[in-house]
Amino acid sequence: MEKPHYLRHRERLRERFLKTGFEGFKEYEALELLLTWAIPRRDVKPLAKDLIKTFGGLKGVVDASHEQLISVSGIKDRTATFLRSLKELIVVYQRSRLREGRQISSTGELLDYLGSAMSGLKDEQFRAVFLNSRNEIIADEVIHEGTVNQSAVYPRKVMERALHNNATAVIFVHNHPGGQCKPSPQDIKLTKELVHVAQSLQIAVHDHLIICKDSYFSFLERGMM
Repeated sequence: MEKPHYLRHRERLRERFLKTGFEGFKEYEALELLLTWAIPRRDVKPLAKDLIKTFGGLKGVVDASHEQLISVSGIKDRTATFLRSLKELIVVYQRSRLREGRQISSTGELLDYLGSAMSGLKDEQFRAVFLNSRNEIIADEVIHEGTVNQSAVYPRKVMERALHNNATAVIFVHNHPGGQCKPSPQDIKLTKELVHVAQSLQIAVHDHLIICKDSYFSFLERGMM
């Protein structure tokens, strides 16, 4: 029996990938290739195109929640779980890279990891990235989820985590899911309190980053530290 047309198409996609990676692939083609492992017996090209259209691009697909994914016709629980795992794998990979004894040499390098971890979050999340004396990441922890303010992110509790991790420095990060990429009065007040408490413990605060959809705000770069 002749193979279904989509099987030959899959073979061609895989051959292209083995030769050049995703170089030259359209977004729907890259997604289509990935979907072939989650849906082995079906032409997934129309589904890939539908997902790209629904979520506005490959990034939107990867950032979509499980509930959003299964709302798309043709996406079942297994496929939604597979797509969600892609983002989590990226986060794990970036975390592993930054923990290979490498120094954090630039804001951009840290944002590569943080962007993967926090991109697409619907709610605010406050994280602390703990560093040793060589500026190597020891740990990063989610301190609070929800509205970020001084009472929610209790500075002394944050410093307890820094001491627990034997950190000599820390970078604070939170996101503005839908708001402007600039600090609120509460953000500024919280930052001052965190710096004050950290200094009393001889722990350096290198920066406080606010991550937004397509940009970021650095307290250090704006001279607010």
